[in-house]
Amino acid sequence: MKAYISGIGNISPQKTCEQKGFPEELVEYTDNFLQIIPPDYKLYIDLMARRRMGRIIKAGVSAAKICLNDAGATMPEAIITGTGLGCIEDTERFLSSVLENQERLLNPAHFMQSTYNTLCSQIAIQLSCTNYNNTFVHRAFSFESALIDAMMLIAEERAGNVLVGGVDEITANHYAISGKLGIWKKEPVSSLHLLESSTEGTIPGEGAAYFFLTAQPVDTSYACLADVATFYKPKTSAQMAQNIQEFLDKNGMTSKDIDLLMLGFNGDVDSDEVYNRICNQIFDKKPTAAYKHLCGEFFTSTTFALSMASAILKLQQVPEYMLIKNSPELPVRNILVWNHYHNAEHSLLLVQRIEK
Repeated sequence: MKAYISGIGNISPQKTCEQKGFPEELVEYTDNFLQIIPPDYKLYIDLMARRRMGRIIKAGVSAAKICLNDAGATMPEAIITGTGLGCIEDTERFLSSVLENQERLLNPAHFMQSTYNTLCSQIAIQLSCTNYNNTFVHRAFSFESALIDAMMLIAEERAGNVLVGGVDEITANHYAISGKLGIWKKEPVSSLHLLESSTEGTIPGEGAAYFFLTAQPVDTSYACLADVATFYKPKTSAQMAQNIQEFLDKNGMTSKDIDLLMLGFNGDVDSDEVYNRICNQIFDKKPTAAYKHLCGEFFTSTTFALSMASAILKLQQVPEYMLIKNSPELPVRNILVWNHYHNAEHSLLLVQRIEK
């Protein structure tokens, strides 16, 4: 069950939205959270539609259109989105208006844009697309669930191409509320030095990224998405290692075949120890890269990882600011992306170079 990544639109806290490949200059954050750097929205959304859209909806629609432009496509045969939280800002605005107006004279726009499937439907409306349209809300499995659905559609020949993405946002209110769980850094930390931290907690972020998956490689293709898998709350390190090994076995590979690991290190001492413990068992001395110091932690952060992995495979370059251990030998053929969220939701993405 393979698919080819033939277009990418990635709006993130780095300058990725209108660049192919990697950001040339990194943006450093010392605030409580990382927010996206928006493109010039008027290039992708007309004024009247833009005025009615929330911040993350504008970002998602623009990312989808950037992706289609990158792929040289106009009409996808399916649109699928994964989101862990949906449009939080519009939800907050609607709930605030309920309280402030005592449940009377409410603006329906914020309510309509607060639902999880708003973004996927807005993209379809903008494109006049009446094809398959689906949204997955599975916490840290949301984007992976969307990818699996897209790959199944392609494998079953129900679609020749799919526009699939992941979108999540962070707001000051959400930061304050979720911070009561003790999951964020208590002390100020530079985002670019996040991985050097040895304390508990991490820095939240956000992003909106879409990928144009095709059944066959085309001229614009970056890489092959060979497989996607998830596993939930492994009870022991041995079970975790076994799940990863079974994923490799399923794809006819061993740990020696992986040229680069891309892991979800986030500066949280407990979270990062999970990666270190298993890598010492299975992937000792393997070249390793990280990405959350660039985009922050959020439910669909693997969209950023997949974008970077695809660029690495196409350009055969690994940015120094992503490497945390050893440099891979070129050519890089196989990248394994492994992410976990509080050691509960674990996901694996196998991304491969397209051999010509």
